[in-house]
Amino acid sequence: QVQLVESGGGLVQAGGSLRLSCVASGRMLSINEMGWYRQAPGLQRELVATITNRGTLNYSHSVKGRATISRDNAKNTVHLQMNSLQTKDTAVYYCRAEASVMSWGRVRENECWGKGTKVTVSS
Repeated sequence: QVQLVESGGGLVQAGGSLRLSCVASGRMLSINEMGWYRQAPGLQRELVATITNRGTLNYSHSVKGRATISRDNAKNTVHLQMNSLQTKDTAVYYCRAEASVMSWGRVRENECWGKGTKVTVSS
């Protein structure tokens, strides 16, 4: 019902910057929290940053001070600006959203994931 499409990944040199975007579409009543997670090869998926529909922010310790998450509620879009990129930031970055949808006459909360966008930071 809800689709998330990420964009903005690619190859960047260490010390550079990148801006990721994610657009949510589909039949949803509202989107509560949106965020970014990442998964490096051989590791578990981990939180990068989240933002609620009221603007409450949460960053992982590993990106705090280097990342800025922002959101356009009217466009169902979330962005992640990352600066001072390091090789350890190399990963597939996934967009996640908590969406309220109508299902069988009831409002339900759905967890939605995008397919991911790859970020490679070279030394």
